[in-house]
Amino acid sequence: MTQPSAVWSLSGFGDEVDPDPAIQAAVLLALGASHIEVRSAWGTNVSELEHDAVLRLKAILDENGLKVSAVASPIGKVDVSLPVDHEVTRLRQIISVAKALDTKYVRIFSFYRGEGQEQEDVREAVMERMSALAAEAAEHGVVLLHENEKGIYGDTPDRVLDIMETVNSPALRVAWDNANFVQVGVKPYTEGYAMLRPYLEYLQVKDAIATTGEVVPSGEGDGELDATISALAADGYTGFASLEPHLASAHELGGYSGPVAFGIAARAFAGLAAKNGVTLA
Repeated sequence: MTQPSAVWSLSGFGDEVDPDPAIQAAVLLALGASHIEVRSAWGTNVSELEHDAVLRLKAILDENGLKVSAVASPIGKVDVSLPVDHEVTRLRQIISVAKALDTKYVRIFSFYRGEGQEQEDVREAVMERMSALAAEAAEHGVVLLHENEKGIYGDTPDRVLDIMETVNSPALRVAWDNANFVQVGVKPYTEGYAMLRPYLEYLQVKDAIATTGEVVPSGEGDGELDATISALAADGYTGFASLEPHLASAHELGGYSGPVAFGIAARAFAGLAAKNGVTLA
């Protein structure tokens, strides 16, 4: 008897398609997505979007029948020497955006260290800031998703686990990114999956080549995406899979692919998902 397939909600970073939310929506819908991840609209990052612009964005998404999977904020993508309140204050504004867009998830990072500092030197400061952010999120009923970006404190599985165990809050969970792990010399599934699975609540989809760090479509790199998807399906994962292809360019606050490359990335991921009995909806 054939096992019923897992069903995951397909999403994607709209601003990797085009700055215009109407074009973002059209492309995502054409690729079969039911959701969109919002990092910027009309070229303005979510941390700086005015309330009127957020309402305009919501109206466009509603008109197209797209829901928001997460707000991809830049919180924690700053030097850890900044005061604790610096990012907590910014988070409050971004939580208001998340509420207006009717999503409970906000993507964050775990801080850069200064030149000459080791990760161990900033651990205490990172934990203080991550705990403050998680407390703010809990108060407002949202969940922070920590992305394992290269160069921040939580860039390896061990340190991501350190954050999760130390902060110990249901308002802080893992946004898993295979490509980012590859770019810091980690074999994602082999070296990190079992350790982080209890905290894994969101999948960001991209792949990368270990020798160069180049981001490539799913299954074309060393990100062990096939094994990861298979394990998640077997584990009963039913959350979001959010396409973040980064196939054309990457910059400090995000990346860009364009409609054609975004489509290539989407089809590559869909192929791996289908192979592992996952239906994308």
